[in-house]
Amino acid sequence: MTRTGPSMQELIRRRTRAGFVGRSAERALFRANFTTEPDDERHRFRFHVHGNAGVGKTFLLREWEQIARDQGALTARVDDSAGSLPEVLAGISRQFAAQGRRMKELDRLLAAHRERRHEAELAVLAAQTEEGDGPSAGGRLAARAGVVALGMVPVAGPLAGLLDADQLAEGADRLRTRVLSRLRDHEDAQLVLAPERVLTPVFLRELTEAAGSVPWIALFFDTYERTAPYLDGWLHETMTTDRHGAVPATAVVVTAGQRPVDPARWGGLRDFVTDLPLAPFTEAETRGLLADRGVTAEPVVQEVLRLTGGLPVLVSTLAESRPADPDDVGDPSATAVDRFLRWERDPVRRSAALACALPRWLDADVFRAAADCPAEEAESVYAWLRGMPFVTDRGGQRLRYHDVVRAPMLRAERRRSPRGWAERHRRLAATFRAWREETETDREPGALWPDEAWRELRLAETYHVLCAGTRNALPDALHDVVHACEAGAGVAARWARVLLDAGRDAEAEEVAAWGAELTAALETDGIASALGLLLRRAGLDTPAQARARLVRGDALRGDGAYAQALAEYDRAVALDPELAPAHRNRAVLHGQLGDLDAAITGLDRAVALEPGNAWYLALRGEHHRLARHDAEAIRDLTDAVRLDPANEFPWASRGATHERAGNLEAALADLNRALDLKPDYAWALARRARVWRALGDPERQLADLDRALSLTPDWAWARCERGDALRAAGRDEEAVADLDVALTLDPEYASAYASRGASLTRLGRHAEALADLDRAVELRPGYAWALDRRAEVLRVSDLP
Repeated sequence: MTRTGPSMQELIRRRTRAGFVGRSAERALFRANFTTEPDDERHRFRFHVHGNAGVGKTFLLREWEQIARDQGALTARVDDSAGSLPEVLAGISRQFAAQGRRMKELDRLLAAHRERRHEAELAVLAAQTEEGDGPSAGGRLAARAGVVALGMVPVAGPLAGLLDADQLAEGADRLRTRVLSRLRDHEDAQLVLAPERVLTPVFLRELTEAAGSVPWIALFFDTYERTAPYLDGWLHETMTTDRHGAVPATAVVVTAGQRPVDPARWGGLRDFVTDLPLAPFTEAETRGLLADRGVTAEPVVQEVLRLTGGLPVLVSTLAESRPADPDDVGDPSATAVDRFLRWERDPVRRSAALACALPRWLDADVFRAAADCPAEEAESVYAWLRGMPFVTDRGGQRLRYHDVVRAPMLRAERRRSPRGWAERHRRLAATFRAWREETETDREPGALWPDEAWRELRLAETYHVLCAGTRNALPDALHDVVHACEAGAGVAARWARVLLDAGRDAEAEEVAAWGAELTAALETDGIASALGLLLRRAGLDTPAQARARLVRGDALRGDGAYAQALAEYDRAVALDPELAPAHRNRAVLHGQLGDLDAAITGLDRAVALEPGNAWYLALRGEHHRLARHDAEAIRDLTDAVRLDPANEFPWASRGATHERAGNLEAALADLNRALDLKPDYAWALARRARVWRALGDPERQLADLDRALSLTPDWAWARCERGDALRAAGRDEEAVADLDVALTLDPEYASAYASRGASLTRLGRHAEALADLDRAVELRPGYAWALDRRAEVLRVSDLP
């Protein structure tokens, strides 16, 4: 019988791949999982590897990933270089694409997530666009209270005397859903407020599509002790509920961190999860790895056993050098790393290995800047270093030393020559500064912090300046934390982390303490707490204080603390009267709270400070529209379109203003242009539907409303609009169905009750119709249209 398949040599190579000797039981356990079907009780859907730093978790994950690929699996591996769920999903998508499986819709949404965060203010304003026959008065008041901003209903501050706190508390979830549905684009709003809700269903759908073409999918999450705070709850919800859609049964998830699985969250799933503690190599495994590398002399083996304690990363590092003689132990103050590198006889390689421990990450460019290496040897030395077991390759571009090896290397270098340590960090800081400044050419300052590539260079520069102990390094870094907070919680956490790392690596207690306190503040109470810490203790200069007050105001507004947010905006403006964003954000919050006059006054000041800012003009134009100042709205929105013709919002807002004024041709042209720029712009579709209604084109009216609701199915106003259109078309059963949904979303929507009452009348359901019309009049006393419809019910029926 003829057999086909890999050769003996290939099988041997697989078994000893990349010097991975040992962990045979763990490898066999994982490989066996691919021989059991997902519905087999022996099959596991998640593996969690845990153990101390250096115990070999990353090595094992690499081997397991290769095992999965040998079984035909589509794989991805991410670690703490991803600072948020969107970054994790982006990493998975990139790696899938490299294996020939693109996640096109996920990539589109990730791009939208990055681009749309700054549009949250416009989403807030769109909640207030329904006039006249719109939703309930109580609902409009809640929207003006700023529920839209980040989904919280205020029960204190300016509206405490206007709304009943108990009713608001009871209706918080309903109001949040209704107001979010009124955002000009529901998907964009969710991408800003809760990106996991939008990204996860698409990710799972495309994961399922990928599963149709491969036997297995394997996802690996390393350094889980750092990523679990934002990943663990998401993984649990995704794997155990249908909230976001189905996970393909052929998917296997692997996590690796320093701690066991959370028993409170995963304890009830022991039949589906393998919790695998990883201990150091046994003596037999250590000897086996050394023997595989030709290290068999017993005195050398004994020395390796003594130095490494069986930690795989250290055993592998020594084995790679293939020492033949243990030599003397030498100076008792020498570090373990000195002993490891003494077996590397090439002084250039030895020097490069120590020098390249200083940067937090490496690529070929950073290597050349860090290593004192002759140009003709640079490429070969970099290739050697890249192959060392203690160097982790991140996506083929960036390398990072394992902490267990890097930490003693840094201690050795710092203590050997403190002045040399500082000088080398200053040189690296200057290198990263020069690269950063290259990226700033012909760019506005406001465009820098949103740029991830620029931030990475700034972060590296900050680390090296802190390690060098440069004067003002810490105050400058704390100023940067303010800007990092403005860029988002994930960015702020990375800046806090760099303070923690630099303080630890340079033994700078004050720097490390700031990093620890900022990290704790961000993890427990968020950006507002971290900025409060900076304002109290960092000694920020006046411009930085003003910026911190502004960003803290934004964070408090997001938390629903509107009175506190206004107070922070007031302080920001008092500190720096020319800080235009503070005037803008305070104005937007005034608008949310229903004070359109104060909003317009604030935006007047913002526009005066930055007269060419299309965004500010669009905001002021929208506020004028909300205040029914049509001429002023048209003026500002026209200027905004002229300055930024690619922004769809001012086109749509101007179109809505024209529609209300009866200028239907201009309205149609503007709304068409907005939809050319953004075809899935639900708010513009719903507004254009009103134009079609006025033009007597019910077919196009319904088509636009159908499309809008396919994009935002939980939009109560659009449901009511379509219900009205269906009723006008004589399709009363369908109208009632839409109006039922609208009233589920907003039980105090007077117009929806009146419209449903009219359709129920025509369907002969007179008692139900009368109840609906009574409710409409109760919610809006003097509601003439509902009173007329109620009189009609009483006339055609025998109801008392």
